[in-house]
Amino acid sequence: MNHSKQIAPIALALIALGLSACGSSSGSSDSSGGPVVEQPTPDPTPDPTPDPTPEPEPDLTLTEQAQAKLATLEQLMADAALLDVDTTREQSIVWFANEFLKFADWDENNQQQVEDLFGIYGPFRNQKTEYAQLLPDFQREQVIAILDTGIRQLNQVLDGTIQRRAVAKVDWANIEVADDMFMSNGKPVFLYDYFSKSHGNPTTDSDLYNDHLGNIDSMPSVSLSWSDRGDSIWSAKANELASKEDSKVGFALLWNTNVPQWMRDREPEITAGRSLFTGFDIDNPLVQSTWGNIVREFGQRTQGKKGIQAGVILSNEPHWFSEQGHWTQNYGEMNSISSHTLNGFRSWLKTTYQNDIAALNNNWDSQFASFEQVTIDIPIRLATRGQPMWYDWCRYNMDRGIAWFKMLQDELHAANPQADTHIKIMPDLFTENSRSHGIDLEALTELTTMIGDDAKARGRDLRSTSAEEWEAHYAYFWEELAVSYDFMESVAPNKIHVNSEGHFLSTSWYRELGMSPEYVRNTFWLATVMGMDASMSWFWARDPDGSPEDRLEGDLNFADPALAGSYAASTAMQPQVANELTQVMMDMNSFSEEIMALRQQKRPLRLFYSETSAINKNNHMSQLFELYEPLFFEGFPMGYATKNIIEKQHNQLWDVVVVYQTEYVTDAEFAALQGYLDNGGTVIVDSTSLALNEYGQPRQTRLNAGQGTLLTMPAGAAVTDIANKALEQVAQANPAETVVLSETNGTGHKACYWRVVGQTDGSYLMTIVNLGNSTATLTTAMKSGAAASSTNLMTGQLLGSEFELPSNGVLLLEVMPQS
Repeated sequence: MNHSKQIAPIALALIALGLSACGSSSGSSDSSGGPVVEQPTPDPTPDPTPDPTPEPEPDLTLTEQAQAKLATLEQLMADAALLDVDTTREQSIVWFANEFLKFADWDENNQQQVEDLFGIYGPFRNQKTEYAQLLPDFQREQVIAILDTGIRQLNQVLDGTIQRRAVAKVDWANIEVADDMFMSNGKPVFLYDYFSKSHGNPTTDSDLYNDHLGNIDSMPSVSLSWSDRGDSIWSAKANELASKEDSKVGFALLWNTNVPQWMRDREPEITAGRSLFTGFDIDNPLVQSTWGNIVREFGQRTQGKKGIQAGVILSNEPHWFSEQGHWTQNYGEMNSISSHTLNGFRSWLKTTYQNDIAALNNNWDSQFASFEQVTIDIPIRLATRGQPMWYDWCRYNMDRGIAWFKMLQDELHAANPQADTHIKIMPDLFTENSRSHGIDLEALTELTTMIGDDAKARGRDLRSTSAEEWEAHYAYFWEELAVSYDFMESVAPNKIHVNSEGHFLSTSWYRELGMSPEYVRNTFWLATVMGMDASMSWFWARDPDGSPEDRLEGDLNFADPALAGSYAASTAMQPQVANELTQVMMDMNSFSEEIMALRQQKRPLRLFYSETSAINKNNHMSQLFELYEPLFFEGFPMGYATKNIIEKQHNQLWDVVVVYQTEYVTDAEFAALQGYLDNGGTVIVDSTSLALNEYGQPRQTRLNAGQGTLLTMPAGAAVTDIANKALEQVAQANPAETVVLSETNGTGHKACYWRVVGQTDGSYLMTIVNLGNSTATLTTAMKSGAAASSTNLMTGQLLGSEFELPSNGVLLLEVMPQS
């Protein structure tokens, strides 16, 4: 669970003004995000004998209106069945409509409880009564909106206006785990569900586990409390594992918060160096041996089980922020370190400095007599960033984290070599500038057998008192999602990617009652195209009768400081959001082979990433994004190169490496770049990069071209100059004919993300995702200048060579060159 899932204030005006966000944000977009072909304008000539004005019907309540529309949609579905037309999408709409009408009734009859849950967090406290009063009818109006959409679309299917592919339903009981994808019925499949779904209910409950909400199983959370002696799992937990039904794909989570009292009694230091979701010292020998025994036995008892096909999650949001003034200190994170951690650091320093204490003293400006006497104040002063002591501590903090997860995985694989693993890593630990947290995303992505994360996208941070910088051009903040996914997919291009706690619908400081369905579709589509194979969204906390889950009915005193507040304005209060998530997953699974073809492409342009610079600089990731952002919209998947990527992966997977604002690199990183050049590679480097080693000492050597191409940009070269030089290299290396996309949106700033891949019949497959805050006018053409006409694969409608895509719109196209 996220450390700060605090609820954002909701725009009450949105609700008061007739729930204007409930409908489509653009009349020119269907549910697939693509433009709808306009219907012929009716003949304006009046009928000479018009029908008499009908008698007005008695006013209907919102519930009665919804029930009438339900009946209309169900009749249309019956008509469609007679024509053998698939209505799986409408079945979900009907299910959600019935569920949310029930939820609305519960909320209306339990207003005080709803009000209390809205008022838990400060942003809602002053308006909790209004929210509780408005919520029932808000849900009923959204039910009407999804029914209207379903009726309109099914009518369009039946009258031939649109043609859509039948839904490829997920066979949850027979999922195949391939190298880089899950498969269902012989085709790629993208799994979906909610993380922490109505806690306390069995995973066999068909009211919660189904095609509408998702149907991923979860094993009992494994923790240190599973052993009362440290040697084996106690019998009650062993029996729980043995008796659990194993009928469908699922996952397991190692829950690292709890520390049994017997361990505290035996080891007084056991919580020194704890963190928010890791409640113990990972360097403690008793912790390591006990966890090792538990994990090994868990592996034995889960061999061959479907319940861990989606992986064993080795940790929930691990981090060890160790700098003074960080917010995590308020929750006891890294307020000190144990003797085990300090001694481990001393040993690491001794190895790093090759047992030369004089070299360390020279670097640290210290006077230690031996490595055994080295001390360090943790949390460390932020003012030391960029100094050798800061680098050594941050690098060690990462290395000990790697060692911890390697130990857990090794113990699991000792008993169950086939068990897949991933870690619920917060991607902002990579995309933001802080580096005292102990997480080396590259190393951990390499280590586990699957990619793991809990990436987020969001609107404006509710703490912001003015517009954020990204709002000048974009509909939402996509940087964390895109940058982290491109990085992880570059590190591990052939691994399944699991977002085990998706935060596209709800983040620490972003929550919107009345969230647009277009935003939902856009974020899930973008993440899937960029690599996501399974997502479990945060969170679904209603029981089937409409009441909050058991954990939210009590004193609400949780280790997670924000869990209680996560209920208000969550997906289980928003029919359009819940329905659209399911609809987009159904659509993507119906085109899963096409999406995989778009995903499995060369990443021709690689930004060089150095953890060394990221540790030493206070703005490294912000600087890298300056170059990443304009390149992101150029029609190919962006990529990253590191020392390990260059040395471990085939260098033909890319065409050029760009080194930008990367002053600090180790000698090994520098040597990897030189080796790439010596082997014929192409490198673009700015005038400041590679000048220093990890300790800020000047490097005397410079890159030379060797057998490759070295392009050194002049001092002061603009970001646009470097980007254009990189694009020139990509174009030269890829001269083949293809489709190109031109965009105008009134801002002069590209905002449509797109990919294209050739098909065997001479056509091209293209997806376009409009991240911009305005409608884009788009033109498809061949690189040679020849015309190219596009057809919307989601609807079968011809768009031609020029068309519009509204903000948050999504398209999947077949593009055909015109002779």
